Amino acid sequence: MKHDWNRRTCARRGHITYAPQERTLRERLQATTAAGEAWRCLRCGDFALGAPHGSGPADQAPQVLRGRALRDLFILRLLAFERAVRGVFIVLAAAAVWKFSNSQTAVHQFFEQNLTVMRPVAQHFGYDVDHSPIVDTIRKTFDYKHSTLVIVAAALLAYALIELVEGVGLWFAKRWAEYLTVVATAAFLPLEIYELADKVSGLKIATLALNVIAVLYIAFAKRLFGLRGGARAFEAERRGASLLEVEQAAGTVGEPGAAGAQGAAMA
Repeated sequence: MKHDWNRRTCARRGHITYAPQERTLRERLQATTAAGEAWRCLRCGDFALGAPHGSGPADQAPQVLRGRALRDLFILRLLAFERAVRGVFIVLAAAAVWKFSNSQTAVHQFFEQNLTVMRPVAQHFGYDVDHSPIVDTIRKTFDYKHSTLVIVAAALLAYALIELVEGVGLWFAKRWAEYLTVVATAAFLPLEIYELADKVSGLKIATLALNVIAVLYIAFAKRLFGLRGGARAFEAERRGASLLEVEQAAGTVGEPGAAGAQGAAMA
């Protein structure tokens, strides 16, 4: 069964009705019932009882997302949520690195003291903590200079800021955020591929696949960088999906003499 994004959204947010000043278009959007006047919803096309939410010229009607545009917005908001969650975790990581850089010696001593306590227990279970890759990696971090750790913390914070800005922009379907997401995500793909070549893990594969899909989807679906006709084709597609545009075209075709006028225009 095909998913109806228009009715799904109206069920959650309610209908959006509008009374255009143009007589022919107004008549196509209005109906009289036993319960009172009703107006077609600009999103789902169903008639809703009650006065319209607004009125005025057709070209000043609210821009209402319909069909594929609603589906695209849903996907963008999923990506926005993912970017926001990732950004928060990176901020926490930056804060941890910053705190560690200011108490590196104390943390080192605390780690070695607890490692000494845990060594007999580990040996009892046959685990050699002195030659553990995890322990070796942690010990290497204690050799980093304070200035290096500060740079790492600043870089993580900058990366987190980009992720959070992407998240906010994608949530509100801003075109600049779509460009930023494609460029920033694509820029980090070589690093993700390098890390995957160094050591394969399910999380790394999933992250790389998600980022590649996000880049391709946003670039092609939103017609970025001139793809599929670019911004002009994207706006034309959105206008073509507008209920007012559809009804206005239908009303024009149905008017007397419209066919002759269209034929003259085509000639």
